[in-house]
Amino acid sequence: MRFLTTVLHATLSLLTITATATAALTMNTTNGLGSTPAQRSVISASQAQTIISAAITNATSLQVPENIAVVDPSGLLVAFHRMDNAFLGSIDISQKKARTAVLFNGLYSSADLYAAVQPGAPLYDVQNTNGGLIAFGGGVPIYLEGRLIGGVGVSGGSVEQDLSVANAGVEALGANTKA
Repeated sequence: MRFLTTVLHATLSLLTITATATAALTMNTTNGLGSTPAQRSVISASQAQTIISAAITNATSLQVPENIAVVDPSGLLVAFHRMDNAFLGSIDISQKKARTAVLFNGLYSSADLYAAVQPGAPLYDVQNTNGGLIAFGGGVPIYLEGRLIGGVGVSGGSVEQDLSVANAGVEALGANTKA
């Protein structure tokens, strides 16, 4: 009897593990990120440097010292550059702009959230979540071949200048800011 109980418990455990693994594989599809972690696309350090180099060139032509942050789809920093004389307070802002662009699976740039976070709007006060988000321009998602690979955030100039610098970096990679 004890042997049958042991076999029964082992069989039930195996069935539970199999069902859990099957459920994990079928539930892992999310908003263009890929169907499994192995299929997900993440920006490489080399790609991030390409973006930063082009962004620096654009910022230099505008004569605006900028802070430029590139993050992966989870919002973790891949590369960062602070140009000489860029505002120190903009270091954190650039990183939060980049994070904002990816934390909603690349569906919104940081500027897209502005109207939605105003008092009385549907996402009022969301900028105070996730360790602080930014709801004005300068953070954009990076899509390559239709997949979200990361985000770039730029801070140090006007919103228009920050957007120009961010977009120049994305374009240099041959990527887009929309899926």
